[in-house]
Amino acid sequence: MAVTGGLEYGKRKQGEKRRQGSITKNGNAYARKLLVEAAWSYQHPARVSPEIQRRHEGIPKSIVDRAWDAQVRLCRRYRKLVARGKQKNIAVIAVARELSGFIWDISRLAMSLAVRQEALTT
Repeated sequence: MAVTGGLEYGKRKQGEKRRQGSITKNGNAYARKLLVEAAWSYQHPARVSPEIQRRHEGIPKSIVDRAWDAQVRLCRRYRKLVARGKQKNIAVIAVARELSGFIWDISRLAMSLAVRQEALTT
């Protein structure tokens, strides 16, 4: 999913050294923009607002739990990167890349739950 959004890192390898370069910006520019804009929200502490609680109604608990784990992890990752001295923009790109992985994981989980639900009804 990071490849589709153009958030994979360019890589260079010389002998034993391996260096990661900047993101390649290949892929869908709109998806990349959405991921980066969403990643900016992780500079704030993780919390569940009343509106988000309403959105959770009807969603399986396993998906809500996975989303909360992602929220906590990505907020922590942003804070750690900034505390280590990384620029905010670079920290946001790193969080956006990891967010794309969580989106993929949650969609995979939702598909497996839908298949199980369909098997139970037929």
